Amino acid sequence: MQPDIPLMPGQLLARGVCRHLASHGFSVIEEFTPERGKRVDVMALGPKGEIWVVECKSSRADFMSDVKWQGYLDWCDRYFWAVDQEFPTDLLPEGTGLIIADAYDAEILRMAPEAKLAGARRNALIRRFAAHAAQRLQLLRDPDFGLGSS
Repeated sequence: MQPDIPLMPGQLLARGVCRHLASHGFSVIEEFTPERGKRVDVMALGPKGEIWVVECKSSRADFMSDVKWQGYLDWCDRYFWAVDQEFPTDLLPEGTGLIIADAYDAEILRMAPEAKLAGARRNALIRRFAAHAAQRLQLLRDPDFGLGSS
């Protein structure tokens, strides 16, 4: 059993986003690395193979310090921001999706435009997503998994 570690504000938003997307048939992973040097807050794999990225911003300062978000556009079919009700949404770029979330649920207020991934990238990303999810599940069962025991 893992100890209860308090979640940060962005992690609480991610939890609500994941619950909402899962209720619509998406499989979700938090803090996923599509390639070295990139880490998205939420990656979601939809029932038809669509891939969404959601970046969770807990404050104006958190958003303003994010200089890498445009690099995530190449790794999804749709890109969203998830923020709480108090966030100044006029800061968020046009042409991106908007999700209002809290720790328990979320609502999509603005659907992100679709920019379909190339087939080869989609296939590689789905395989990486599946492997990552399987490794996380194994770590829950065996916290020493992957520590290099020979």
